[in-house]
Amino acid sequence: MKKNDNSNKLKESAKKDTGDSEEKQKKAKKPEKKTQTQILQETLGLEPGILENIEQKLFVARFLDYYSEEPLDFIYREKAIDSYKNQISNIIEKYDKTTEEDKLIKQSFENKQILNTIDKIREQTENIAAEKGFKKSINKKMRNWSILVSIPMFLLIIVFTILPYFDININYIYLFPVLCVFCMVPTIIRNFLAKKWYNFKEQNKMDIYTTNREDIMILKGFINEVLENVRSRLIELKVPLELIKFVLNSNDYDAVKVLNQKVEKGTRVYYVRFDYPSGIEPFPIPEELARQYIPPEKTLEKIAEAEKNFIVLENIEAEGGVIESFIPTLKDSLAEPINEMLNNCEFKKASKDIESILPNYSTEMAIYCKCGEMVNIKGIQICTWKKDFNFYLFEGEICDCGEKVYALSLMDKKQDIPKELKKIF
Repeated sequence: MKKNDNSNKLKESAKKDTGDSEEKQKKAKKPEKKTQTQILQETLGLEPGILENIEQKLFVARFLDYYSEEPLDFIYREKAIDSYKNQISNIIEKYDKTTEEDKLIKQSFENKQILNTIDKIREQTENIAAEKGFKKSINKKMRNWSILVSIPMFLLIIVFTILPYFDININYIYLFPVLCVFCMVPTIIRNFLAKKWYNFKEQNKMDIYTTNREDIMILKGFINEVLENVRSRLIELKVPLELIKFVLNSNDYDAVKVLNQKVEKGTRVYYVRFDYPSGIEPFPIPEELARQYIPPEKTLEKIAEAEKNFIVLENIEAEGGVIESFIPTLKDSLAEPINEMLNNCEFKKASKDIESILPNYSTEMAIYCKCGEMVNIKGIQICTWKKDFNFYLFEGEICDCGEKVYALSLMDKKQDIPKELKKIF
């Protein structure tokens, strides 16, 4: 009997080991999630590193374009600018070991002294800002005011905490209204400073441009060269130009075609793709990519969302797609996973109107812009993630401050949330 028992134990152990081995093999065979760049690279049969090189060039072009159009956004931010300059220098430094076209880019970068030009624009812009009363970055001003308001609030909490130890009875009911006021004050101050900053930028934009015109034209010329270089490389590789879309702050360049334009935070941005030169027919989009290809209008919406702070409607009371109540919560720290989620969604316009989906939408229960204004909802999309999870995407009209708000919400309070999306919803 003992011999049989030992034999059975050995068999059970062998089965367990086999099961563990199969489980490990399954995990090992589990496909890794590929980025859009990897999918594009494999489908088009491109060598590894080619699209990464193109993305780096677009990073250089986009930063310099933004910097040349909005130099005020970079005043008193020397560390941030130095970081960008280091990244650009590291990218350009590699170009003496690649193609002849890339060597020309590096030579132009050095001849035009792009890094010195960046510093020159910053210094001249800071001088103008200081003369007109702005001697700190707007972000630093907001932080300082928040700290100043927070100090008395914390002191008050400490006082209310230690008073009972001295046998002093406190009616805590009076503490909550005071704390509410303290919580609201930083938001009011931030909104005030933001509006003041946007007005300052608008009033002085032409003066800044006039002062820096020659240096801005140097940057613009170099940006144009980089974009021409990228387009030539894409054509050489026979990459369909329709698939490469990105955002610029100006439309001054020969190699791109403007698809749409919007105003964001008081600044106009352009959604663009590379344009085919005269005499070159568009390249066919491979079938594998054509099935995933998103029409231009939808692509523009996704690009727009990628630049936004998102709001999620939490603690909802909802059933059958009708949302009776909610608490709007800013999720700007989750912008990246939210955009990744949206890029894996199918979109369909909601059949119900806004009044049917949000019957109680009013000043007492609304989505608000960061400036404090109530958001007017422009449209509602039903998003389907991986073909089985549906949620709402609310698109707001552009606010007077230039901001555009997007909000996400479950469609039903009892809806099961995929574990991958629980940190969002």
